Amino acid sequence: MLKITKDNFEAEVLTSEIPVLVDFWAEWCGPCRMVGPLLEKLAPEYEGKIKFAKLNIDNEGELAVMHRVMSIPTMMIFRDGAPLEKLVGARPEEELREFFDSFAE
Repeated sequence: MLKITKDNFEAEVLTSEIPVLVDFWAEWCGPCRMVGPLLEKLAPEYEGKIKFAKLNIDNEGELAVMHRVMSIPTMMIFRDGAPLEKLVGARPEEELREFFDSFAE
């Protein structure tokens, strides 16, 4: 999965030609460690339809604040430079698939 920083956020997320899922997470977050492997598993299924990316809030706090991330994990879908929808908290695989399917082109 793509690592997002303030240096590549615009190029990789805001100007992407396909929707981008940004996983806002942190090393110390237990639920984040549950979601991470699920996202790694699902990402190849959506290749070319949704770009999967991770943003560590401890390293990129400014971006987390800018996007009003109050708790983690927060998974946010961006399309055409704007955040569309977000999921907060760990979710089961089936729920994640439904969420991703609604944005996959």
